[in-house]
Amino acid sequence: MKKEKRLFGKTLMILSLLFFYLPIVFMIIFSFNSGRSLTSFSGFSFTWYERMFHNRDMMESLYTTISIALIATIVSTILGTISAIGLSKSRKFLKKIVLQLNDFPIMNPEIVTAIGLMLLFITFHIERGYVTMLLAHIAFCTPYVILSVMPKIRSLDPNLADAAMDLGATPWQALIKVLVPQIMPGIVSGALIAFTMSFDDFIISYFVTGGGVKNLSIMVYTMSKRVNPSINAISTLVVVLITIVLVIINVVPMIRSRREKRHEKITG
Repeated sequence: MKKEKRLFGKTLMILSLLFFYLPIVFMIIFSFNSGRSLTSFSGFSFTWYERMFHNRDMMESLYTTISIALIATIVSTILGTISAIGLSKSRKFLKKIVLQLNDFPIMNPEIVTAIGLMLLFITFHIERGYVTMLLAHIAFCTPYVILSVMPKIRSLDPNLADAAMDLGATPWQALIKVLVPQIMPGIVSGALIAFTMSFDDFIISYFVTGGGVKNLSIMVYTMSKRVNPSINAISTLVVVLITIVLVIINVVPMIRSRREKRHEKITG
């Protein structure tokens, strides 16, 4: 009976993995198709990648995606880290309220956040485009950074900064040389999550953009309305970039932990 349950569980897991990943594999394979067909593979070719890199709109959308993701990651990481450190020194009542407010953008459906930001920009007569998309990405990335950094701060000794200042460090030195190195794993994790969230966002970007400004997700959506094999190439590029970020998210902590263990063995 137990063997049958295990076999059923393994079969279900394999079918689930096939359901989720087979379409992605199918898309990657057909991105190298020499013909225009999206269902019949006629030969291996880099034709659609060449056309993608020679397509001005696609390259502009790639530049927009990467630049917004990088800027939003840097700004949201700084804001989120400073906010998390500030909350750790705040009163419990204030901290509880702010953290609950911080959870709203995460728990809300993206469509609600998107419409809210769109109405905000319309109300203040802000022309929608690159800047509004960037502001929107910073707004929804910052809560994830705070959520990632807070557990690391809670694990620290609350008197660590005070001890550093008693030994002659300025508040800035205590922050940069004492607190930040201790919470760096949380900061890195938050930054990588923010980059991933910004890079592949579609719903919020779609509602807050304008003036012909498109990121890769919006470009893929507009291309899906007509048969264009280049959609496979650009979608494969998105998958590859996101995969690289996810690998870094998982590999960096492993390398860091191994180095710490080696350091402990040497010093121990």
